[in-house]
Amino acid sequence: MKGLLLRLSGLDTDAESAVRVIGFFDALVTGKADLNTLLRSTAALAECPVGIDAAGRGLVLRADPSGAIDVAGRPPGAQTRAAGDACFWVQRPAGGLALDEMVLERFALAGSILLDRTVDALPAVGDPALIELVVSASAGIAERSRALHLLGLAPSAPLQVAVTTHRPDGPSAQVGDQVVVLLPAGGMLEPASGARTGVGPAVPAIHAADSWRAARTALRLASPEDPIVHADDLGGLLILAERLRAEDIEASSDVLALDRIAAEPGGDDLLAILRAYCVTDSVRKAAALVYRHHSTVAYRLEHAASVLGFRIDNPNGRFRLSLALVMRALR
Repeated sequence: MKGLLLRLSGLDTDAESAVRVIGFFDALVTGKADLNTLLRSTAALAECPVGIDAAGRGLVLRADPSGAIDVAGRPPGAQTRAAGDACFWVQRPAGGLALDEMVLERFALAGSILLDRTVDALPAVGDPALIELVVSASAGIAERSRALHLLGLAPSAPLQVAVTTHRPDGPSAQVGDQVVVLLPAGGMLEPASGARTGVGPAVPAIHAADSWRAARTALRLASPEDPIVHADDLGGLLILAERLRAEDIEASSDVLALDRIAAEPGGDDLLAILRAYCVTDSVRKAAALVYRHHSTVAYRLEHAASVLGFRIDNPNGRFRLSLALVMRALR
């Protein structure tokens, strides 16, 4: 496709060239392409940025010839064509080509048809499925932008995604066995008692899928002793957690030692003590956190150290234990 419009324009926009442009867009419409495909294809054909401005429907999108699509308004000097309540534009910085008018006309015609398809196919206002669509990495940017509009959120508005194990008050959506909540940047979530929660970083709403991915990783690291984990607090641990392979975890002798502890009578209780010890860095504070006498906790920690095969009463040992507990939680 590269250079096609330039070559066709060199033919003095004869009927054959115009027919080829018309056929290009007709094929997209009859092939039931979505708006994302239309934008990418048009930008590649024209070899310049193109876009759709339908703010009333929550769609203000731009595509460039590389195939990237983002939320962006119409730039100054762009050629425009209105179709219904939408405006379609092409921006050729170096001056127009002979077939640009034809491309813009067919782009607007195809876009108005596909725009209606996109709007009709989306869930209605108030449907929890809109939240699932917003955080879906597989959904097209047009669908996510429209879903945000129906939720009353601007695509550029900063938000955080929280993932929790129990449904809280307020708008939320069940995605698999987890509940997804959209929060304003810096917002607080009051989870149900006993719930574990992961909170992703603040991102522009159109990129909520990135916050959701980090929130799910943070949730895996939450525990009864540390029930709310913020991805922003994990630092490099977040990168490690997202890249650690299952076979790496299974190869860890420290994780296998924790498995042996878990298999013992009272093993889950001892794991809770180990997590509390790593979080508090103190036998007495760990005992208070798990509601045990400090002498009992000290005795159980000595037993755990004998199974693990290394000391845990020094910084290096606690770090090694913390890493093993994290790896096991990520299994």
